[in-house]
Amino acid sequence: MQRFKKQYPFAEADYELIKKRMLDWAQQFSILLFLDSNEYPDKYGNYRCLLGVCTSNHNTSPLATLEDLQAHYQANCDWLLGHISYDYKNNVETILHSNLPMEHRWPVLQFFTPDIVCYIERQQNILMIESLEDSVDAVYSAMINTSPIVVNSLPEVLFNSRINKNTYLDIVENLRSHIKEGDCYEINFCNESYTWINDLDCYSVFQKLNALSPSPFAAYYRLGPQYMMCSSPERYIRKQNDKIISQPIKGTARRDADKNIDETIRKELQQNVKERAENIMIADLVRNDLARSCNIGSITVEELCTIYSFPQVHQMISTISGILQATRPFMDAIHYSFPMGSMTGAPKVKVMQLIEQYEAVKRGIYSGTVGYINPGGDFDFNVVIRSLFYNADPGYLSYQTGGAITYDSIPELEWEEMRLKAQAMERIFM
Repeated sequence: MQRFKKQYPFAEADYELIKKRMLDWAQQFSILLFLDSNEYPDKYGNYRCLLGVCTSNHNTSPLATLEDLQAHYQANCDWLLGHISYDYKNNVETILHSNLPMEHRWPVLQFFTPDIVCYIERQQNILMIESLEDSVDAVYSAMINTSPIVVNSLPEVLFNSRINKNTYLDIVENLRSHIKEGDCYEINFCNESYTWINDLDCYSVFQKLNALSPSPFAAYYRLGPQYMMCSSPERYIRKQNDKIISQPIKGTARRDADKNIDETIRKELQQNVKERAENIMIADLVRNDLARSCNIGSITVEELCTIYSFPQVHQMISTISGILQATRPFMDAIHYSFPMGSMTGAPKVKVMQLIEQYEAVKRGIYSGTVGYINPGGDFDFNVVIRSLFYNADPGYLSYQTGGAITYDSIPELEWEEMRLKAQAMERIFM
């Protein structure tokens, strides 16, 4: 598919202004995805920020399977932006099902070919605009001259917990029993918090969330009445040429304003036996997942239990890579690793059955993924965590948080970890 392209250099001092103008301009469209690296150093990432918008509905439609997505890409070799919901697991493992309720109405899998794509590459001061129509200069002019959108104060919001504390503690004990009986080794257990609010200013929600918790895989996503405001620190999977990488997170600790205390917390996380065991278990699961689509002997653990620090928390991250088999379609790397092990546990099929048994609502796009596929067939997808979701039709606002349960888990501490992760979402409404 032919695109008209043009570069627009800018001074580094104007980067934040250019980035905001991109998102401000995009608010007129009902289908858009904005990805923001928040300037985190990332030797694997391609873009400082990336935006795709649909100016009409003709380039978007739900797709049933990853095979459909692969065929669509091969027919067009063009940009594709979108998401895969957690419930796509039922396509990957046909013995699974999902009968839990859900107020959000995200399609299980949906991608769109953007009419206009704008991006700034890493270590570059050039805004690139690509358009399906010969109107690139007009797009740039409209973007640069768009009226700035004011970030408004948000109303105070009281969230309701779908599973209350006492029930949560009881479920953690039940999950520990499953582990003791040998049903699984580790399980990611999540809880939804929700409220009802009309006419929520989702743009301001994202700007405040991104300011409070700037993360390397932040995203603002709109599909008609459905909105996602995401501050994810986690990469799910990336393809660059024939190299596949995944960077699961397992292990979380709070930050502290006192530098000495904060460094002590970071070291304690690095040395925590339970957190390291969780991380290593998921890293091993990812190794096995990638081995199903990559060359034999190519799987490499590039980092193991490395501590990354974010504004609200310290996180333990491992990096696993492999070389995609030349005969395989690139969607196999996603098919054989989805959903990501950091959001399920091990063994995958059994823990996903337990998740269905013990959680109270469908996860939907939470613990799924959003990202892009570029015209060259490379892609980068995050893990949808630390995110707020809004369905404008009924005015339903929610988020989900959770953690990895092992036999050594202490229920009260698991509840506290879940609440720690929730604070960044709730604080923007205070």
